[in-house]
Amino acid sequence: MPSSKSLGEFELIQRFFTHPLRADSPVRLGVGDDCALLQPQPNSELAISSDMLVEGRHFLSTTDPVRLGHKALAVNLSDLAACGAKPIGLTLALALPRADEAWLAGFSQGLLRLAQAHGCELIGGDTTQGPLNICITVFGEIPLKDGRSQALLRSGARPGDDVYVSGTLGDARLALEVFRGTVQVPGPVFEAARTRLEQPTPRVALGQALRGVASAACDISDGLSGDLGHILQSSGVGATLDARQAIQLLGVQRYPVNARGVFDSQRALSLVLNGGDDYELVFTAPPQAAAAVAAAAQASATPVLKIGGIDAAPGLRLWDGDAAPQTLNATSFDHFK
Repeated sequence: MPSSKSLGEFELIQRFFTHPLRADSPVRLGVGDDCALLQPQPNSELAISSDMLVEGRHFLSTTDPVRLGHKALAVNLSDLAACGAKPIGLTLALALPRADEAWLAGFSQGLLRLAQAHGCELIGGDTTQGPLNICITVFGEIPLKDGRSQALLRSGARPGDDVYVSGTLGDARLALEVFRGTVQVPGPVFEAARTRLEQPTPRVALGQALRGVASAACDISDGLSGDLGHILQSSGVGATLDARQAIQLLGVQRYPVNARGVFDSQRALSLVLNGGDDYELVFTAPPQAAAAVAAAAQASATPVLKIGGIDAAPGLRLWDGDAAPQTLNATSFDHFK
């Protein structure tokens, strides 16, 4: 991070992270006091999620600060999307090696632009000096219907349900492998994959459209197999995925320069199942809700694909249409393993 003139903590907050509240905001009091005050809508509940991004662990030091600001919030909004919540506010805790004005301008631009797009007010937080570390907590609203929560949870999948995934998978992992030097792809493919790694799209509109439709949901942050595994564990069920459908989720085949040919089918499938950093949604719904799922996808302008079904037998299996289904090890990325 380049050096700059000295900038105090409170001037930093005032210049880069303070903005007027919207007139219709559910935030009664934002940045500038000891606490923020939220006034949720009647007959609603709060959804709250926190995520931390650490330089060298979650992002490269060369990441553009505008993109980093976007991603820091996007990964949190993805959690709200997974439970069907409408974003209303966020807090930002930021540790900086130094107060670099150019970096702060870019970071705050990326963060606040995405926040504004989703009606999510920055309502407080903290800044300190230290290794670059970004921690965001988001707050969302979920309506109650007849006194019951409309939140999408991981625990609602039932045998016979279909398994769906939004968008494309594997793009972020592909970009990471290019950075690591383990694979080479055409320049336009790398740039498209890198954008998906550094500026993911949180599926907030889809999550809200799936309220009352999906039986369970989870965002895909650590890989499809592991994050679907969270649903299976919480719901006490298993699943069988169709490999022929799952491979259609590979984002690289949709890029301007088709690089699908650089992968054999096994490696392509691995990107889809285990890639991580996709921030798409995996969700389940009963077969009779297929038309409602299609309507939710259309209303949110988000493509979804059915890739399998929920079984009573525990475990995750992959079927390719020929041999017996192959059991998969549904484990997510773990920072301490």
